[in-house]
Amino acid sequence: MIQNAPISLWNVLVAAAHHPTSSVSDAETRVAYSDLANGSILGGRAEELRGRTVIVSTAGQLTTALTLFELDGLVRRIVIYPNESRLDHLPFVIAAAKADAIVSDRKDLDAGSCPIQHFMPDANALVPGNCDRSDPRQTEWITLTSGTMGPPKLVLHTLSSLTGAIRAGEVPQKKPVWGTLYDIRRFGGLQVFLRAALSGASLVLSGSSESARTYLARAGALGVTHISGTPSQWRRTLMSGSAHLVAPEYVRMSGEIADQGVLNQLRSAFPRAAIVHAFGSSEAGTVFEVKDGLAGFPASLLGNSPNVEMKVEKRTLRVRSARTATRYLGNDTPEMKAADGFVDTGDLVELRDGRYYFIGRRDGRINVGGLKVTPEEVEAVMNRHPDVRMSQVRARKNSVTGAVVVADVVVNSSLPPGSGEEQTLRNDILKFCRESLPSHKIPAVIQFVSTLAIADSGKMARSCAESTVPASSNL
Repeated sequence: MIQNAPISLWNVLVAAAHHPTSSVSDAETRVAYSDLANGSILGGRAEELRGRTVIVSTAGQLTTALTLFELDGLVRRIVIYPNESRLDHLPFVIAAAKADAIVSDRKDLDAGSCPIQHFMPDANALVPGNCDRSDPRQTEWITLTSGTMGPPKLVLHTLSSLTGAIRAGEVPQKKPVWGTLYDIRRFGGLQVFLRAALSGASLVLSGSSESARTYLARAGALGVTHISGTPSQWRRTLMSGSAHLVAPEYVRMSGEIADQGVLNQLRSAFPRAAIVHAFGSSEAGTVFEVKDGLAGFPASLLGNSPNVEMKVEKRTLRVRSARTATRYLGNDTPEMKAADGFVDTGDLVELRDGRYYFIGRRDGRINVGGLKVTPEEVEAVMNRHPDVRMSQVRARKNSVTGAVVVADVVVNSSLPPGSGEEQTLRNDILKFCRESLPSHKIPAVIQFVSTLAIADSGKMARSCAESTVPASSNL
């Protein structure tokens, strides 16, 4: 394991090439690091991109991974454009990043429809590379936030800030095989890609049209030992009965709050694995990870977290470290950091018995008659109920209180709609909520559903739309 951040990923690739078994693969293609170190997926044209700002927007994760290896240390900026990001935001991203080239094999984005120079990658046709790598530059890495309102923010990192949490000693002597349910074009998945890359470990990625179950079966067959995903992805995996297809030594969660319910379920499914949940964001970088199997984090971390300073102001976690992003790109963008250098994460925390618990996003709260409710806090309580697999809390308009809390719930077994069994379970869940929550946070309506939507980002799809609940609804 490399002690300090490398000058470029290419240096790491060349070192990993001495391990002929190390590779990165998806459902259709496997590329050995040893072959990639001497090849190009850009038809040998990478030299044309030297010193330029390049958007990477590919149909599959594997092509993105190989492009990142080839471009880091060569170009001025890499802009990672997630596959699910709307193409009508592309002109904004081009202008904000001052991009002058794009690497893309997407069918909905061809050379004729793109205003900047287009390069076509081909992961199945490596050709000899012809770049001079003797004087690598510090490439800037740009990730896009996944906000649903308006264009995304462009977050500026360096490879050093992105890899600040990846240190020697975190990877066992036996070289792991990494897998991820989390797309590497999002911050949490990118961390998995970089962990594999910096240790020279193999990485097994999902294909663009591959189901989660098929991916897990393939990952298990390829001997994946370390695997990552969002809590929502892990809940769905556990609900589908496909968790047994892998036998990991290490399970990692990031991207959303890991409540006690999902931690307990993962411990039951993988009794021999290390279960870890990490906190980070595009702006704050990777802040810390928790390995004790409990939700939240010890309050002692605020003054005793290596290389990271944390504080809580107005119930919100704030972070300062060398891992935070530099700034947002573009005109008229907000300041990312306060005058003291701290990044406001926007994540609300609550101190209970010497431990801080994440209770939700400040900008996602529901206003119930002037009282604030964070959906994630209510979900965490509901998910602890023994018959609840997964839940989603949202707002509905109400003529008296302005809004009330409603919940969609996936339970362990199917219930006949309108049956006495259904109403009995609904009442039991409400009773369970009343034991831990004040009245304004208790769902006015509980609806049993067969599944909950997960966005392409891997996180629970949270709609801003509101419907109406009559004033007569009972809390």
